[in-house]
Amino acid sequence: MYAPERQQEILRLAQESGRVDVLSLAEEFQVTAETVRRDLKALDRAGLLRRVHGGAIPAGRLGFEPDLAERDSVAADEKDRIARAALAELPADGSVIIDAGTTTARLAAAVPLDAALTVVTHALPVAARLADHPGIALHLVGGRVRHRTRAAVDAWALGAYAQIKADVVFLAANGFSSDSGLTTPDLAEAAVKRAVVAAARRVVLLADSGKFGQQHFARFGDLADVDLLITDTGLGPDDARAIESRGTEVVRA
Repeated sequence: MYAPERQQEILRLAQESGRVDVLSLAEEFQVTAETVRRDLKALDRAGLLRRVHGGAIPAGRLGFEPDLAERDSVAADEKDRIARAALAELPADGSVIIDAGTTTARLAAAVPLDAALTVVTHALPVAARLADHPGIALHLVGGRVRHRTRAAVDAWALGAYAQIKADVVFLAANGFSSDSGLTTPDLAEAAVKRAVVAAARRVVLLADSGKFGQQHFARFGDLADVDLLITDTGLGPDDARAIESRGTEVVRA
């Protein structure tokens, strides 16, 4: 297969799945990883793809926010492992904030029935999973609800979080990296995420490895703001050590 044909196929795969990675493409086309990187670089220069850590995404996707159902179906097994690992970070008889996100919603669903916690959330899917929990004192933060994420944003939400200090926040992000920090597509959503970080003594980021290196429009913090990153084994040991060297503990579930 000639390079233009291979690049056309790479573009098709990226548009279908939302992301392609170097190693999988190398195996798919029986070429070296360096050859794939050259293909991705050419497609990036042409404005057809955007390079991200370990691969590429379709052009324009940095500003694109998939809906909740689409995001929930991506890396489902990894998100389940991350949620289970996060259970170890629940404080005994303490208070937690659970941010809006598909992985954080899985954490809410996995909270044991014998847990006794105060939980604050602005995310309707999280609240729905905890509303009937016998040991949870649930506080639902209000505001304008974004249809795409089912999360409350704007002044009411920001005001509520300014009044509390929880033991732990379980934070979500659409992208994270040492250079770009923590990002999400929407500015209003980013403002609430910034507020929940300020409203907790400990910050635990739940993010699958596919989000590493991704950069979105709205930045709401640095990795240095995160005490613990719980991700999956798709994040390589070298990248994990690089993150830890900057002060953030990493658990690869």
